[in-house]
Amino acid sequence: MPLKPPSVTIVVPVLNDAPALGTLLDALDGANFEVIVVDGGSDDRSAEVAEQAGARVIRSRASRGLQLDRGFRAASRDWIWMLHADAVPSPANIAEAAAWPSASPGWGCFGVRLDDGPTLQVVAWLMNRRSALTRICTGDQGLFAHRQLLDAIGGVPRQPLMEDIELSKRLRRLSRPLRAHTALSASGRRWQRHGAARTIATMWWLRARYALGASPDRLYRRYHGR
Repeated sequence: MPLKPPSVTIVVPVLNDAPALGTLLDALDGANFEVIVVDGGSDDRSAEVAEQAGARVIRSRASRGLQLDRGFRAASRDWIWMLHADAVPSPANIAEAAAWPSASPGWGCFGVRLDDGPTLQVVAWLMNRRSALTRICTGDQGLFAHRQLLDAIGGVPRQPLMEDIELSKRLRRLSRPLRAHTALSASGRRWQRHGAARTIATMWWLRARYALGASPDRLYRRYHGR
């Protein structure tokens, strides 16, 4: 009798992320998870890379929240693991995720690890401490949730920015987040490109504006200079 596959669907929103996506999908090779890549209109090889790796590809308008929600609604398994294209899951991360089906429905995230120098290691430590104190998980941390909880809150908020913050706020009304035992590696390219101090200041400015009621669509346009 064949073994039942782990009841985990990985959803990856992408927009021109072909190189990073290829690395992510290579790391997932052999994991026996359902993988759904939701392409927000890439003009590189993102969709082709996903298809060649055996992932299911869904086309969407570019909006991370919308892409995640569309992936969740197309998923056939119970646990939804939301990964950025530049995440690099380790065998330990994958083994931990494979054990989720035996747990009660819940939600949570991994600690993030940025290995690109001592400055980013400090940034990662601060991110993990903030997450533990606020019970807010961010996309870099590989947020995961059981579909029962996602159904209960109406799915992933379909907003282009701060979707992870809003999703965490809604989920924590139902239960406390779980903290994975292993750390998830993420790329430090964003921090290196703009500088750690500038990136932190920008993200906290966006969070403050959002907390004060600013529209995520407006913040998205400001963030991307539109």
